[in-house]
Amino acid sequence: MSLDFEAPKTSEPEEVPAEQPAVVRKSSAPLWRLLLRDRVATVAAGILVLVFLTAIFGPMLVGDAASEQDLNQSNLAPFNLDTGWMNVLGTDPLGRSMLARLVVACQTTLSVAIPAVILSAIVGSIIGMWAGYHRGWRETSAMRVADVIMSFPSLLMAVVVLYVFSPSAANIVLVLAITRIPIYLRTARAESAELQSRLFVDAARTFGASSGAVIRRHVAPILLPTLLTVATLDFCFVMLAESSLSFLGIGIQPPDVSWGLMVAQGRTYLQTAWWLSFFPGLAIVVTTVSATVLAAWARIATDPAQRWRLTVPRSAKSRLLPVRKVVS
Repeated sequence: MSLDFEAPKTSEPEEVPAEQPAVVRKSSAPLWRLLLRDRVATVAAGILVLVFLTAIFGPMLVGDAASEQDLNQSNLAPFNLDTGWMNVLGTDPLGRSMLARLVVACQTTLSVAIPAVILSAIVGSIIGMWAGYHRGWRETSAMRVADVIMSFPSLLMAVVVLYVFSPSAANIVLVLAITRIPIYLRTARAESAELQSRLFVDAARTFGASSGAVIRRHVAPILLPTLLTVATLDFCFVMLAESSLSFLGIGIQPPDVSWGLMVAQGRTYLQTAWWLSFFPGLAIVVTTVSATVLAAWARIATDPAQRWRLTVPRSAKSRLLPVRKVVS
């Protein structure tokens, strides 16, 4: 009699590949699709695109309407089409169209803010990446220069410099760019100092890559999203600074016109012609708020750790995020 017992076969559960969550699949969507999912950011982007298009093509469309004077149409109230659609936003004391002057002032304001941001971002980022990568005396020297510049209030420094020199558009760009360099320098220095000890940077150095090649190919691409976000926020500050300088009378000078100068010229007519200062002030507020909203969205969209927030519906996001219960 054979006592052969067959061991029971234990069936191991088959490994079923987990289905990839929809959040992960959608996280690789293009940025423009993520932008369309956020209504507020989409509206902000649309406003900024409209502002830039107005600055580029607007002066060609309005022609000489911004400088044509007609004292018979002085201080016309807005939203009245009896004198033509060009005066839909009213006229100034010299009978010039407010709509045309807003369009021309848009180009002037952006022609000061954008070059100042680009110049300060390029100079500050290059110096900051160079100092943070090499460390040592380079980092110390760069940080001390940044501390000296930041020790003076930027707007006060611009007022003093423009009061001594002629308040031209080139001088305004140069002064505002110098005062904003430390922002990019400190940001790039902190990020590159952390990246220079990473393994991929060590590997590049081991294979004989020069410091310039490492910074250009490995450090700069990682820093670019952060620097673009800082530049977008800094654009708001520079535009407000230019408007403040023009309001004080040491910014853009007539016959040129900017939004800040229009606010300054209309402050004496606030009781009788409120639209002279209201519409350029509204343009400043709408543009700066739109740039701030878009910068906040871009910071999340360019961060791989936070990008999922833009792909999850609000109902699902409330279930994923931890909820703290308050015990009374």
